[in-house]
Amino acid sequence: MTPSGALERAAREDGPRVLATLVRHLGGDLALAEDALQDAYAVALATWPRDGVPEIPAAWLTTTARRRAIDRLRRTRALDERLRTLEALAERDGSAVTHAHDPTMDDDTSLTDDRLRLLFACCHPSLALPARVALTVKSLGGLSTAQTARAFLVPEPTMAARLLRARRKIAHARIPFRVPSDELLDERMRGVLAVVYLVFTEGHTASDGDALTRPDLCAEAIRLGRLLCELMPDDAEAHGLLALMLFTDARRAARTGSDGEPIDLRDQDRRLWDRDAIAEATGLLERSLRLHEPGPYALQAGIALCHDRARSFGATDWGWIASLYGELQRLQPTPVVAVNRAVAVSFARTPEAGLELLDELRDERALRDYVPLLAARADLLRRAGDLDAADAAYAAAIGASANAAQRDDLNRRRQRSRSGRA
Repeated sequence: MTPSGALERAAREDGPRVLATLVRHLGGDLALAEDALQDAYAVALATWPRDGVPEIPAAWLTTTARRRAIDRLRRTRALDERLRTLEALAERDGSAVTHAHDPTMDDDTSLTDDRLRLLFACCHPSLALPARVALTVKSLGGLSTAQTARAFLVPEPTMAARLLRARRKIAHARIPFRVPSDELLDERMRGVLAVVYLVFTEGHTASDGDALTRPDLCAEAIRLGRLLCELMPDDAEAHGLLALMLFTDARRAARTGSDGEPIDLRDQDRRLWDRDAIAEATGLLERSLRLHEPGPYALQAGIALCHDRARSFGATDWGWIASLYGELQRLQPTPVVAVNRAVAVSFARTPEAGLELLDELRDERALRDYVPLLAARADLLRRAGDLDAADAAYAAAIGASANAAQRDDLNRRRQRSRSGRA
């Protein structure tokens, strides 16, 4: 692997962990940690081609970023306790970048995990909810600003401004970098769960790039979900979310072909589904339902369970799925839920019934370029026999997609539609 390729991989896979460790070392200063990490990336670009890729890139990035943070603090004459702490760490490290030791792993336990502390800091109630979730997705999920914007269905400049305001708020309000006390955990948990699910969603269907999925993000979201269940063992929705992610991720091996092309649910080889993950998820969902009446994540987990238990696509209980989506829409009346309900209704009843529900979303500005809606409309038009309208709808979906694998799949579906095949 080339040095630039190694750096890109390290930034994607290790960047969130390094950032979280830096925030702890910097006393909760997220803005300084991000700036220092970007400085470290720049140094890596200049030195790795000459000196070679370090044995442990994460350790090298952490140590280099800490040193760059010291330089930034010195330049601003902010010689306070943060600087003394960093200098002590730098002295302790010595030649750590050449040894097989990763300073980001010093205290990687469930309740002291740096990323968990950063999650709660970014989800502090003094931040607006959209800012909480967006900032944490950006910081903990390793996503770009553009990917975060797509997750929220907003323009990239809007998201960039939102992230900047959130960072400034954290700095000015001196939001603590710690897991909150027991009496505050429940109210803070909702935002954290939303963050974890958005990270998983980006991993399940990447908003851009060449590959359909990003397994690293799915694994990170599931890891965080397990941590949250351990931290909040009596939180029904934490267990519901982890169940949902495991049910969904269980199908990953069957979702793509040998060349990475997407495989529709109806065509998947269900023998490839991870039955151990499905069994674990079933237990988690049962625990969630014992703890409390179904919330949004438990309802979605129930929908996923319907899919995972069906022996074939034709044997799927679409009527039950449509009813679960109806209850979910009552609790969570969002356009995205409405799209999924329309698709379920199209299978439970008729494509025309689903199209009627999709038509109700035409005036939703945030959904004008929402690929799942455009693709669903194209599929339903094809199934209804309106092939000309379906062709135009496929073209719109292809034009809106930033993911190469997804575009290729939509092109194949468009060609099948043109030839009149199901």
